[in-house]
Amino acid sequence: MLLFLVRSLSVLPLSWLQFLGRGIGRFIYAFPGRYRRRLRQNARQAGYDDPAFARRAAAESGAMILEIPKVWWRTSLCLARTHSDEEPVVRAAVDQGRGVLYLTPHLGCFEITARHLTQYGPLTVMFRPSRSPLLDPIVESARDMHNLRAVPANRQGVREFVRALKRGEAVGMLPDQVPREGDGIWLPFFGRPALTMTLAARIALQTGVAVILTAGERLPHGRGWRMHYLRLPDPLPATTETLAAAINQAMETLIRRFPEQYLWSYNRYKRPDDAPPHPDDAAH
Repeated sequence: MLLFLVRSLSVLPLSWLQFLGRGIGRFIYAFPGRYRRRLRQNARQAGYDDPAFARRAAAESGAMILEIPKVWWRTSLCLARTHSDEEPVVRAAVDQGRGVLYLTPHLGCFEITARHLTQYGPLTVMFRPSRSPLLDPIVESARDMHNLRAVPANRQGVREFVRALKRGEAVGMLPDQVPREGDGIWLPFFGRPALTMTLAARIALQTGVAVILTAGERLPHGRGWRMHYLRLPDPLPATTETLAAAINQAMETLIRRFPEQYLWSYNRYKRPDDAPPHPDDAAH
């Protein structure tokens, strides 16, 4: 039943879904609580301390959620509304034939990003299983498509990533997720230490691939999305830590292109129990 209800949303016009999502986002933000507090704190950390900015960011988060059914089940229609002025960045990397690592932060519509990239060849993406069994049928029915394959975020998934890159194919992952099981180091993100995954940097250094940060900017009035690409210059930094720091800096640059569409409510600065000592603790 839940799958049917979610799929039913995909028949609505994109502009309606985004309009409704923005309304829901503003409504949720209107209530004091942890969600609003975290969104404002994280946005303020990056220099966006205007309350009006926070309200717009909450609205865009709602639009991001409600546009997903359209992207999942009306993919062809959505791809027809997706374009970029920066396609040569991707073409140049693909033509080198050494594989591409795409890094997509929680910015804009990251669901359209992977689907758009399949036009350049096979793409393997990494996902974390849903915490709710109720969502599994929905995700399973929408995850894979032609040239797009999803693998779990575990050792088997990492092996599949490396195999795909060695074949000269592309892989994609979210670089701003808080890592689990101790796989992370504290590095600056908008001027504050954030536990940063090392997996992307380790894979890039192991395979010698091109690294491109990418995001799909949501255009107004349901007009679709504009793809942004930001390639890390060659040669890449030589160590895992310096490359992970460079990825964080590139993410900041990409986010500042359309900051209201970043998921500021994500708990980016949390301290997992298995994390290494926080720099602030060492200072004391």
